[in-house]
Amino acid sequence: MIRFNPAANAVDTRTPEWPTELARLAERSSQPGLQAYYRAGCPAGDTPLEEVQLAALDIETTGLDARRDAIVSIGLMPFNLQRIRCREAFYEVVKPDIPLSEESITYHRITHSDIHQASDPASTLNRLLEAMAGRIMVVHYRALERAFLDRAARQYLGEPLFFPVIDTMQLEARMHRGSAQPGWLARLFGREIESIRLADSRQRYGLPHYHAHHALTDALATAELLQAQVLTHYRPDTPLRELWY
Repeated sequence: MIRFNPAANAVDTRTPEWPTELARLAERSSQPGLQAYYRAGCPAGDTPLEEVQLAALDIETTGLDARRDAIVSIGLMPFNLQRIRCREAFYEVVKPDIPLSEESITYHRITHSDIHQASDPASTLNRLLEAMAGRIMVVHYRALERAFLDRAARQYLGEPLFFPVIDTMQLEARMHRGSAQPGWLARLFGREIESIRLADSRQRYGLPHYHAHHALTDALATAELLQAQVLTHYRPDTPLRELWY
């Protein structure tokens, strides 16, 4: 039923009924961490958003292609519409299976020394799954997180990983690009194309600027962005299925 293609970094917009899908995946999984995650399930699609336990998720990688690049850090920030739970945050550096480049070190500030001290990827993924259990993930550009985490799960846990998400980038696209002209036509008529990158999206809601490219900081930034989006454009009782993928 899942129609996500990690190799193409693409997501079919048809969304499964996630509680049913996670229960099916739990029956098929034999890896303990994945099985426990799937068995924890998730809220039904008609659950009001204000009642949903969320967690903003961000990964930093050596590049943008999940077929060739690797995860170097993972950040997760639990929250709901009223509160961000910083004390429950999850952050770990991950040992990539490819060498760090100088560009990557400059970009993420994760060094060879950091990588050397990191725990093995399988242990990191199992701890991440425990932090994800029962929560809806919130990301900014779902294709990236889904592709890299699926690849890592296949490589280190021996099975794929599927999970429901709310994509704050997609929510911005709905509001600022849904009825917009194609990019080239808009530029022809002198129309500015709204940026839906994380920092630019936050700026529209008056949220503070954070230094980017740290997984936990970006997770916090994503959590704050969703809170602002819901406050501005939605109602707290909006059904979960209107936002998830």
